[in-house]
Amino acid sequence: MCENKVPYFVLKFFLVGYCCFWLTVGGIILSIGIYAEVERQRYKTLEGAFLAPAIILILQGLVMLVVSLIGAVGSLRDNLTLLKIFMYTLAVFLVLELLGGIVILVLRSQTTKLINKSIRKGMQNYYDDLDFKNIMDYVQKKFKCCGGADYKDWEVNMYHNCSAPGPLACGVPYTCCATSKPNEVPNTLCGSKALEAQGPGTTIYQTGCTDGFLLWVEENYLIIGGLLLAIVVPQVFGIVCTYFYVSQIEQMEENALTSGKKPPRMFKMFMPQ
Repeated sequence: MCENKVPYFVLKFFLVGYCCFWLTVGGIILSIGIYAEVERQRYKTLEGAFLAPAIILILQGLVMLVVSLIGAVGSLRDNLTLLKIFMYTLAVFLVLELLGGIVILVLRSQTTKLINKSIRKGMQNYYDDLDFKNIMDYVQKKFKCCGGADYKDWEVNMYHNCSAPGPLACGVPYTCCATSKPNEVPNTLCGSKALEAQGPGTTIYQTGCTDGFLLWVEENYLIIGGLLLAIVVPQVFGIVCTYFYVSQIEQMEENALTSGKKPPRMFKMFMPQ
């Protein structure tokens, strides 16, 4: 029995710590999402959850909180039902993530079209939704791109359409403008008339942000690989740790029944009554 106590206590320590860590992370993400959503509602002029990153953060935080709480309670109480729910939930999420990655790779062209369609839909209301505007501005500056498929996508915006009145007509946002120096602040009207028939010249980025992001991924494959490992490895660790912990509990219960000996004090204390 002494030999069985060591892995039991070690597994319990790691599993409780694992669940508490992700419980804390989930709580932080949920708090950030709620704060962001409250701020978004104050200035919200556009309906549509796909343009609200706060909604994604809230959902992600809630899922992490609930799943981690199930694992924490299950590991503290040595409740096999909760532990198995926790383990199978992690396994399902891991499989879905892997399947999602495979689908994106196999259906790359369809995925690109869907992303470009969503971007164009957001660009229609670029000046009406601060969330989307901030994200689009950051992406265009970070990946040195303009629009979804290309810079001409900005024609869908009522202010940048060539038939619109005002100084923004037939132009693109200043975040599309090419800069020659790091942290250079371009003129806010540097993208003026970029959509005219003669073309934008070299004043703006002509590559679409979808292609710009994919190009960045190819150039920074080590970073992307590290991020993927950072997502997958913790889930695999949780699944493996829970599996061995459940096996250890079942073995100790079986040994206690066959030998008539009492289980370890902590095991007995946390067993469901």
